[in-house]
Amino acid sequence: MKYVLVTGGVVSGLGKGVTASSVGVVLKACGLRVTSIKIDPYLNRDAGTMSPFEHGEVFVLDDGGEVDLDLGNYERFLDVTLTKDNNITTGKIYQSVLEKERRGDYLGKTVQVVPHVTDAIKNWIESVSVIPVDGKEGPADVCVIELGGTVGDIESMPFIEALRQLLFSVGQDNFCLIHVSLIPVLGVVGEQKTKPTQHSVRELRALGLTPHLLACRSAQPLLETTKEKLSQFCHVPVGNILNIHDVPNIWHVPLLLRNQNAHNSILKQLNLSKATPPDLQEWTKRAENFDSLTNSVRIAMVGKYVGLTDSYLSVVKALLHACIACSLKPSVDWIAASDLEDDSAVLTPEAHATAWKTLRNAACVLVPGGFGDRGVKGMILAAKYARENNVPYLGICLGMQISVIEFARSVLGMERANSEEFDTQTPDRVVMFMPEGSTTHMGSTMRLGSRRTLFQTPDCITAKLYHNSEYVDERHRHRYEVNPHMVGVLEEGGLKFVGKDESGQRMEILELPSHPFYVGVQFHPEFKSRPGRPSALFLGFILAAIGQLEAYLSQHQNGS
Repeated sequence: MKYVLVTGGVVSGLGKGVTASSVGVVLKACGLRVTSIKIDPYLNRDAGTMSPFEHGEVFVLDDGGEVDLDLGNYERFLDVTLTKDNNITTGKIYQSVLEKERRGDYLGKTVQVVPHVTDAIKNWIESVSVIPVDGKEGPADVCVIELGGTVGDIESMPFIEALRQLLFSVGQDNFCLIHVSLIPVLGVVGEQKTKPTQHSVRELRALGLTPHLLACRSAQPLLETTKEKLSQFCHVPVGNILNIHDVPNIWHVPLLLRNQNAHNSILKQLNLSKATPPDLQEWTKRAENFDSLTNSVRIAMVGKYVGLTDSYLSVVKALLHACIACSLKPSVDWIAASDLEDDSAVLTPEAHATAWKTLRNAACVLVPGGFGDRGVKGMILAAKYARENNVPYLGICLGMQISVIEFARSVLGMERANSEEFDTQTPDRVVMFMPEGSTTHMGSTMRLGSRRTLFQTPDCITAKLYHNSEYVDERHRHRYEVNPHMVGVLEEGGLKFVGKDESGQRMEILELPSHPFYVGVQFHPEFKSRPGRPSALFLGFILAAIGQLEAYLSQHQNGS
């Protein structure tokens, strides 16, 4: 196995994930099979219990793993299906070491960070790197490892040491280290400063790792003099100093790497002679097509974490994929759900007026997933607005439950209809806690991962969007569901549950037949959306927003 390690220095949030994904894209374009591992040095076992405000979205895998959003980047860029073991955390490592210690596996030895923790890390990397993730037999050719955080972080130290030992055991020909660093330009001087990168590389070298390539992040392209200075002080050849400057969209990053012959430097370091020149024709076309798009569609995103767009990263990407398929640029209008509420009209009248104006100007309304009761009243108002005004609506997870609550209240007259999550005393419990859920533990206690949904009728919009399939497998992440005892009443009122799980008890997809596009899904279709292969539901949502859904469906019904 050949390893490419991507580390970061100076500051976090430089785009190590996109860099690691892009390296994978270029190597894959050279005819190599690529897998990925993300190391997160935090003590949490997984990302499942973290606030989206603090860490961005929780990405869900087919096997139910709740992982870092960078694994979403890897899946989208490389078109692979990763496992929860492709995300290594300090919590997972220490838990495995302590379990061994409790079993007596260490035979009475004093358990220490070196060698026991570092060995556990190395063994984990070596065993996970051989798991095929691209649907083919046998291990990949290259494993791209991204080390989260920045070099010098106290929590990263065991991982740095383990990776140094891994380099020593697999040999120089099987290990390539790319260090991502910042080249800032300060004030009026306008000079590209190399000192932060010099310090970062010095720190890395002191820990026993020497970068083979530098990936320098900057607003503008690097000057030759800057590259020469970096080469001199960081002991990296000028040809191995890559510049990842700001680009119109992230799909240009693999092209930047290819144009700077990054693949040649990596292949030379890894002694990989079987690779071919990178074929990125389709990728180039996609990046350039996006830049040339002029028309856009306004999408109202009504959520509770709108202050940090990374909280809904996969939803934004799925909208992007669907819009590009329709030759449009997405124009996402972020609306804080709480700003739509009546209380906001009194407390923050300007924000309230702006939120409603934005909602009314949108071509479609999307309510994504979330937890907790903050902003729920605003989401209900958004769903009601979309339903009453025939505006295309897509509710995902919580967004589906919101549409059920709104329908029960407004159409069926159940004034106190609610979810058990928001009101445990409600007489009309239209959304309930799942019977198998845990009331004491938060982590990994939800309905997680890929589950099958069976279509109840071939005549619904959703089944047609999924090309008249009898079922669909999508990823889930929820602990509340539509109360099966209320389904009959809701359906009599006009709401139709067109997708159910294999038991027939779990409501997975709802539609309002009297509406052009009013769809709620209990699963998260955004997690499987890919560039060039958009999620069927997101595509239908955008087509409905621009008035082309009927034409699209009739065209595909005819088999063309």
